[in-house]
Amino acid sequence: MDLHSYRQRLTEAAQALGLSLDSAQKETLLKYLQQMQRWNRTYNLTALRDPDLMLVQHVFDSLSVVPAIQALAQQLGKNDLTIVDVGSGGGLPGVVLATSCSTWNIHCIDAVEKKMAFVRQMSAVLSLPNLKAHHIRIEQADSFNADVIISRAFASLVDFVNLSEKHIAPTGQIIAMKAKYPTEEIIELETKTDWRVESILELEVPELNAERCLVYLKKG
Repeated sequence: MDLHSYRQRLTEAAQALGLSLDSAQKETLLKYLQQMQRWNRTYNLTALRDPDLMLVQHVFDSLSVVPAIQALAQQLGKNDLTIVDVGSGGGLPGVVLATSCSTWNIHCIDAVEKKMAFVRQMSAVLSLPNLKAHHIRIEQADSFNADVIISRAFASLVDFVNLSEKHIAPTGQIIAMKAKYPTEEIIELETKTDWRVESILELEVPELNAERCLVYLKKG
């Protein structure tokens, strides 16, 4: 890993997304990338092995939703958000969100113990007291009364809302990170549940030439 080059690319990516990350936050994200690469050899946290791809497809991809969550915080008129990252895997986007804003309390949920062991370790190694790891299935956990529930390639929209809805606060928002526009999933969601798509935000991920979007879900 060429840290100097990665630092520069991270700075440019943050600027492109309109984010003001200080040098400590950037170092935390680069350290996370290094740790992910190291742990990946034993723990198989992600199918990606190349740190270049990890930087773009994991770190930049997760950073791309930060402005949307900042907007939700503004709408709610509060800084201390409770955010639940469902099916978090190696902490994506949870670790990146925890790094981006120290007043966001991030709960990473995953049924795979070794992945949550990694996230737990990251909370300590990266000095992120606002990052918590829970080795549990989301449907078995006590309600988090969350302001935001987010998932990144966790499940279909139907499964996501069915498993997660008990965890959302009355004023909260469920959002799903998706690659391309999930037409079939939306039809299934609106025919099989009382949830619907409120809006879809196209995401521009720096250095990534691929479709990404954020799906806002609403009940009723």
